[in-house]
Amino acid sequence: MSPDAVKTAVLVTHRQPDTSSEAVAAAAKAAERVGCRLVAADDEHERHGDATADIGRLDELSEPPGLCLVLGGDGSILHALRRYARSGVPVFGVNFGTIGFLAAVEREELESGLERAFCGDFEVMTMPGLEINLEVERPVGLNDVAFVRRPHGRVAELSYRLADEEIGHVRCDGLVAATPAGSTGYNLANAGPILAWGVEGYVVSFIAPHTLTARALVVAPDDVLYVGNARGREPVEVELDGEHVGELQPGGEIEVRFSHGVGTLAQLQGSSFYQRISEKFGRLAR
Repeated sequence: MSPDAVKTAVLVTHRQPDTSSEAVAAAAKAAERVGCRLVAADDEHERHGDATADIGRLDELSEPPGLCLVLGGDGSILHALRRYARSGVPVFGVNFGTIGFLAAVEREELESGLERAFCGDFEVMTMPGLEINLEVERPVGLNDVAFVRRPHGRVAELSYRLADEEIGHVRCDGLVAATPAGSTGYNLANAGPILAWGVEGYVVSFIAPHTLTARALVVAPDDVLYVGNARGREPVEVELDGEHVGELQPGGEIEVRFSHGVGTLAQLQGSSFYQRISEKFGRLAR
């Protein structure tokens, strides 16, 4: 076994087993070839059935794994990054989704990608996150924190302040605070700016603002964000990386803080943020 080879790895897949069960079986064989112990949670075993016959159970693992292998899209990769936040466990993604901006390799590169993953032939990049003061199991998002009006509900009336100064008070469908990694997600759909990986700070943007003056704002990393919901309005849903985690009540306020070194993302040597931008979204100017 190579000195860099991964001794234990956890498998995570998306919720469409018909597109990834063959890849699960391939991952089990690739892990066995290099002497890596591959395990998965019970729901993965139920989802993929016989394909997990040679894969162990996650609850049998007594220490953190050396790797988390994800066969899925950006949502599955973000789920894994949140699960192993601040653990130092690298998350290696094989894209079985649509865009796969966070993936290390595409599904067409499965065989070589699995070999590189289990042999430890990759680089790691630490990713910042956004923490919120909400009592949930994992109060941190690697991509974004979103405050969104309920489906079919009234238009929200949200405010946000920084350094005790109210910056915006807008009737809108919601507000998004995004990390540099998340700036190419929900924030991009809101016409917010793209932040290159490595930029210190985060973006605040409104969703469908009912005004001509609302603009996205790039915030310094040490500036704490406070998002408020106006009194007399309806509760606003709170999402971390697209997952519903709670509500912001009328008259309430939630604190959002930029935090360094939350996630650990595996990537192949030589890959770059700008290369990903070009490949996934096309050139910014034609």
